Amino acid sequence: MKRLVKPRTSDRLASAAISAVAGAAVALLAAFIGYFLWSGRSELNLHFLVSAPEFSKAGGGIGPQLFNSIYLVFLSSLVSVPIGVAAGMYLAEYARPGRTTDLLRLAIETLSSLPSIVVGLFGLLVFVTLTGWKYTLMGGALAVSILNLPVIARTSEDAIRSIPPSIKEGSLALGATRWQTLVRVLVPSALPGILTGVILAAGRAFGEAATLLYTAGMSSPKLDFSNWNPFSATSPLNPFRPAETLAVYIWKVNSEGLVPDARQIADGASAVLILSVLAFNLLARALSRALHRRFTGGKA
Repeated sequence: MKRLVKPRTSDRLASAAISAVAGAAVALLAAFIGYFLWSGRSELNLHFLVSAPEFSKAGGGIGPQLFNSIYLVFLSSLVSVPIGVAAGMYLAEYARPGRTTDLLRLAIETLSSLPSIVVGLFGLLVFVTLTGWKYTLMGGALAVSILNLPVIARTSEDAIRSIPPSIKEGSLALGATRWQTLVRVLVPSALPGILTGVILAAGRAFGEAATLLYTAGMSSPKLDFSNWNPFSATSPLNPFRPAETLAVYIWKVNSEGLVPDARQIADGASAVLILSVLAFNLLARALSRALHRRFTGGKA
């Protein structure tokens, strides 16, 4: 039986199909970003970024909401990064095949597939009701940390496992202990991959909304940015205060229509949110390449 398609022709057809799919994905992303940037272009100015919302008239901005989002990412990273990296280190070097390891991996996979609304309901029961904190920035950060832990743990494990075995064997041959090899050799070598996972998780936390509706709340007290006492109710650094993030504010403005220019505010806030997430991703790639060149002495 004769071949209907020559191998070279089939290879070209497959390459063309893959290139078309990749090009369509890039075009879709570009159209998505371009649409929101064009829609919110009129609001992309310094006044909009630093001023507070004005619900009684047109105007105002997203200053407190933008600060709350950045502060939330910082607090959630303080919780999720040490635990996630430690879990990745354990799975990569210390975990032995068995039921315990399989159960741990199952737990990580289950957490990574949980809908954010379910995590939000869990945070409402635990971090809002059970603790008595009510709606707080800290409760939202802890809930978001649950979403970020599986990503950081899996990224850290994969980054450590990707290190060539010869590097580990060389360290052990020089007399280093297993712990010293892990902390001083493997983790620094895997740092670009670990950092990429951390920043990608931070980008996801920046755009999270469903979880924060039930934990951080949909309102913020009037903040005094000259008050840096973290125990004051009006201080922006107080983690135990209600905090409306940028993603939640977009949903609130669109659903409640509290201001005359709600559509313009939502478009501008969406543009800022997309640019922020895009900046997180670009930063992850830039830092990963820089650290790769530093630790390997070559080009990424």
